Amino acid sequence: MNLSSKKTISIILGATFIIGGLGYKFFANKVDTSIVYKEYVVKKGSINVQILSTGIIQPENKVEIKPPIPGRIEKVLVAEGAKVKKGQILAWMSSTERAAMLDAASSKGAQELKEWEVMYRATPVLAAINGTIIQKNIESGQTFTTQDAILVMSDRLTVKAQVDETDIAKIKVSQKAKIILDAYPEETIEAQVDQIAYDAKTVNNVTTYIVDVLPNTAPAYMRSGMTANVTFSVQNKKDIIVVPTEAIKNSDGKTFVQMANPNDANDRKNLKEQEITLGITDGKKTEILSGLSEGESILIQQFKVGDKKANSSSPFSPMGSPKSRGGK
Repeated sequence: MNLSSKKTISIILGATFIIGGLGYKFFANKVDTSIVYKEYVVKKGSINVQILSTGIIQPENKVEIKPPIPGRIEKVLVAEGAKVKKGQILAWMSSTERAAMLDAASSKGAQELKEWEVMYRATPVLAAINGTIIQKNIESGQTFTTQDAILVMSDRLTVKAQVDETDIAKIKVSQKAKIILDAYPEETIEAQVDQIAYDAKTVNNVTTYIVDVLPNTAPAYMRSGMTANVTFSVQNKKDIIVVPTEAIKNSDGKTFVQMANPNDANDRKNLKEQEITLGITDGKKTEILSGLSEGESILIQQFKVGDKKANSSSPFSPMGSPKSRGGK
């Protein structure tokens, strides 16, 4: 057997030794689990059922202002972010023909230019709706075609929130909601549901509906395209009997909680099953409509992890077992 083969065998035996030792350690040091019960005193509280969603800030109505004829902008009167009224003059423009005549008159002097400007008035560009200028795509002196959107307006910003079809029945128009923008996580914006889409969207077998969430007052820092987290307030109850949801059990068509054996409070094998009627839940807490009263004690089942077995050792250990080392 050559030296290379000897090295290979040594490596294999070493690996086997290590793996065997780790395997024994895993099984020898297995932990025991046992069922224990935590006592919980029933009390009154509140439950706020909510639906969480994400969405994008978008204008409710977006209007692109395109001129009816090609030409040149003579003067822009607004800037991005400006609030304007319907019919307000946003800019002055010249048709291609007027622009050519003004350029020719300008070459003959200021007086000639002024006469032509009075004779052929510039055309105003008007605001189509009440809203905000969100894009200004042109400057004074710049030419354009009928396909160019020289200005873009929006009337108001909303959140287009995606709501799963399993939750859409819980969403109603005018329902209260809260908006938190990823860009401003410390700020909460009060809002309400403005519109619920009739047509669904399905992506990767997930069906959602778009819900328009309208801020009560849109803050100045709110911008189109921002990502938003929306919390819909579905139901809110106060001063009701609540228990941790983990305490509730279902078996043979019965819903119940476990209580101490009335004949032996220390008996954990023969617990009393107290039937209950459930109300609303937020997942962590559940309302109890009947079956329990404030001040009563129930038991919540938990699993306790025991200690590792003592005096266990690996037969693969170089020192052997405690017995082989003189242990008793």
